[in-house]
Amino acid sequence: MKIFVCVKQIPDPNTVESKLDPATKRLVRTGVSLVLDPGDETTIAAAIKLRDSLGNSELTAISMGPASAQEALRRALAMGVDRAILISDSALAGSDVLGTARTLAAALKRENPDLIFCSTESTDGYTGMVPGAIAEFLGLPQLTFAREINVEGTKAVIKRVTQTGYEVVESPLPAVVTIASGSFEAIYPTMKGIMSARKKPFSQLSLSDLGLDPSQVGEAGAREQVLSIGKAEARAAGQIIKDEGNAAEIIADFLQRHQLL
Repeated sequence: MKIFVCVKQIPDPNTVESKLDPATKRLVRTGVSLVLDPGDETTIAAAIKLRDSLGNSELTAISMGPASAQEALRRALAMGVDRAILISDSALAGSDVLGTARTLAAALKRENPDLIFCSTESTDGYTGMVPGAIAEFLGLPQLTFAREINVEGTKAVIKRVTQTGYEVVESPLPAVVTIASGSFEAIYPTMKGIMSARKKPFSQLSLSDLGLDPSQVGEAGAREQVLSIGKAEARAAGQIIKDEGNAAEIIADFLQRHQLL
């Protein structure tokens, strides 16, 4: 079985205070510590667990980003992923959700995957829309918020996290699966894993390799645009009610005035 996991390199959330560049209105990624998204580490763990349980399967990590994203993919390889693909092209700078999903889907389509793993959302962007857009571009079903996944014949079966427990949901293969945060324990690379990662297949693709026009991605193809950046408004002080025997009446009057009763 051919299993893929989409990963992303982001500013280290443990050491970096996220900032937006006022000129480009993009997240500042230069001059800061960059790491494999911690959420992706647990998603990789989920994919590795499934690969090992199935046997006769290959797990590939795929990412879109600048040359520095190689380091995130090298970590994925050290964790136990079999091979890695980096899509890197200067025309991809400024890509929104649509451009990112379009690019990843084009690369995945070349590979004919049976299963595509994604984190529910990235730790820097938090849009949560890329996995669904990938599924749409590829015409595949999507299983979301999985805390457990198994393959039974030609279908994927997951336990989907809900507010009260979980649901059992299934779909035919191939499919896109998003992993619920905290559902799997991350794998920490060993020295043996780090050394073996250097020998594993690592390929790099450009837009021309994928048959994509630069007008479809990056800032040129973006359908989302940040118009302005500003500080959040300070919260006004709340009303303090001192109970002098009429607190209930005051609260009821407040709720009625704001049409909350």
